[in-house]
Amino acid sequence: MDWKDSADQAAFRAQVRQVIENKLPERYRAGDGDWERDRKSEDVRARDAATAWTAALAEQGWVAPHWPKEFGGAGLSPMEQFIFKQEMAQSGAPSVGGQGVSQLGPTLIVHGSDEQKAQHLPKILSGEVDWRQGYSEPGAGSDLASLQTRAIRDGDDYVINGQKIWTSLAHHADWLYVLTRTDPNAPKHRGISFLLVDKSTPGITVRPLIDMSFRHHFNEVFFEDVRVPASNRVGEENRGWYVGMTLLDYERSNITGAVANRRTLNKLMAYLGTPDGKAKSTLADNPGLRLEIADRAIETEVMFNYSFRIISMQARGLIPNYEASMSKLYNSELNQRTAHTGTKLFGLHSNVWPGDAHAAMEGEFTRTYVSSVSSTIAAGTSEIQRNIIATRGLGLPRG
Repeated sequence: MDWKDSADQAAFRAQVRQVIENKLPERYRAGDGDWERDRKSEDVRARDAATAWTAALAEQGWVAPHWPKEFGGAGLSPMEQFIFKQEMAQSGAPSVGGQGVSQLGPTLIVHGSDEQKAQHLPKILSGEVDWRQGYSEPGAGSDLASLQTRAIRDGDDYVINGQKIWTSLAHHADWLYVLTRTDPNAPKHRGISFLLVDKSTPGITVRPLIDMSFRHHFNEVFFEDVRVPASNRVGEENRGWYVGMTLLDYERSNITGAVANRRTLNKLMAYLGTPDGKAKSTLADNPGLRLEIADRAIETEVMFNYSFRIISMQARGLIPNYEASMSKLYNSELNQRTAHTGTKLFGLHSNVWPGDAHAAMEGEFTRTYVSSVSSTIAAGTSEIQRNIIATRGLGLPRG
């Protein structure tokens, strides 16, 4: 495998860096902003930053780098997507469009009607509408096909009743794309339909779920006699499982995770060299922790090479399968190991929550240690990833 850019790749990388250098708002350079929250913030400066950065990416067609050009995307090759995401992650520049860009848009491009594409795709690209996923339920997480939220046809509408949970940023969303059960007597993977739901529709209640790090990221969403036009169904009735599982073949290398871990580790090592870092770390009493930092540094390089392996496959027209599970599993557990190393380094200072003057690195590792508990659950549990690696990668039998 060749780690060096070709001439065309180097030129594209330089273009991405130039746009970031010239157009990235200061708010994001300082690491203070979050595009998905900024777009509706009461702070005018935050809204302006979100709008300006959306416009800068839209000018290049980079809001949806993996979408085909005919639908407003950039139509980038897998390697170009990889370079784009790598440069964005290294600069801390946020992507825009959220799950509308990454998930719903590709689904509509494949399965949506012409009317649905015309109505929704432009508003995703402009950042006007934010979409969130209504999939998981209290009794349907890893076994998503067990979902029970019902949608009953009533004339030209569906009437939805049920509950979704762990809906990320639903409190910021404008619309939801929801998997519902439309035939309770069919095999569980079959009687499911995929519906587009305006969050302002009467009968929808969003309740916050505060996580262990005191953040409001997740929500539970209740549907009580919510009427949705049948024209908002994507694909055939009772075939929504296959619609919901659709994603275009876009870059899956997880280079963003690799870069994020490296940036965190570099930030940690830089801090340990400051007077405050020397005063608050336990390195003087436990020099063996240097070896643990070295282990994390090696592991970030391993993660980079997982990413490079996947993108090299896609560049050759191959579709990563168990390889993507290996990358996800390794990265999520690396997140936890890095957080654990950071809290050990700062000893009792790690008991101090962010905002206190005694917190080390402004409590970054304290918060990360707590929030990383979900790393091996979200986006497919480590158990599921290991099953995929075992059966599809190693050819081991099920059961």
